[in-house]
Amino acid sequence: MEFKDYYAVLGVARDASADEIKKAYRKLARKYHPDVSQEPDAAQRMSEVNEAYAVLSDPDKRAAYDRLGRGQRAGQAFTPPPDWDAGFEFHGPPQGMDATEFSDFFSELFGRMAGARAAARGPRHGAPLRGEDHHAKVALELEEAWRGGTKTLSLQVPQLDAHGRLALRTRTLEVKIPAGARAGQMIRLAGQGGPGEPPGDLYLEVVIRPHPRFRLQGKTLIAELPLAPWEAALGAVVPVELPDGSALKVRVPAGSQGGQTLTVRGKGLPAREPGDLDLQLRIILPSAYDPRARALYERMAAELTDFDARKVAAAEEERSR
Repeated sequence: MEFKDYYAVLGVARDASADEIKKAYRKLARKYHPDVSQEPDAAQRMSEVNEAYAVLSDPDKRAAYDRLGRGQRAGQAFTPPPDWDAGFEFHGPPQGMDATEFSDFFSELFGRMAGARAAARGPRHGAPLRGEDHHAKVALELEEAWRGGTKTLSLQVPQLDAHGRLALRTRTLEVKIPAGARAGQMIRLAGQGGPGEPPGDLYLEVVIRPHPRFRLQGKTLIAELPLAPWEAALGAVVPVELPDGSALKVRVPAGSQGGQTLTVRGKGLPAREPGDLDLQLRIILPSAYDPRARALYERMAAELTDFDARKVAAAEEERSR
């Protein structure tokens, strides 16, 4: 995916005010609108102008785009990190928007962001309106999601200053993270959204950062379990350390093979119905540079002359069909 420089598309400076962005958009719209333009690529250029304006005219999207685009150049290969917009508090509910009319770059960044403002809700007969809901992402380490607890969260709130220029206000919250928080889970903070009678709510979408040893699929915790050849062949009870630092004793059946998955029920992400722990077996061979290991390999080669690894693998593959 190529990075798009929306400021260059509209021909404005990165510190342009809202009025300057609107004026640049209107000028380009008069030039490239397909109904009036004589330019051969008017439709394509108009689409690019509309896309740039959709981002830069929206304080939420513009603030996130500005942070993401630091040091980036138009046209260079670009892949956004999964939690690129974490730390911003956006207006509107955590719902997606229709991004099909714009580029893949726009869809990747903003297709899952809130595109429409939340409808104000409140009592009838002229009473004050309920405040707008807001949303943000809270990025957690796996250990934090596993244990839960209180987390101090600083959010950048995009807004326009008196001169129509983008500014960021920081607010700090103490958030209670439930034990076993899952990626994509919404944590509702009642009354922490936009002002109103009553105030709106703030919805925090949980993002779990990559872990060097574990990964999650829903509530299922997945990890690799290295084994010595004799542990796999003869069976063994081996320790497995969980994300909270506790150790679990796991029985490996005799005759286990590398690539198999050993499932331990109920030892995945904590919850009312906890997930499972899937251990992907990996057999680690002792190095033949160790004289003791080399002597054993040579003995096995001499005594197990009827063992053909290719035939065994082919037979196992046939049985699995």
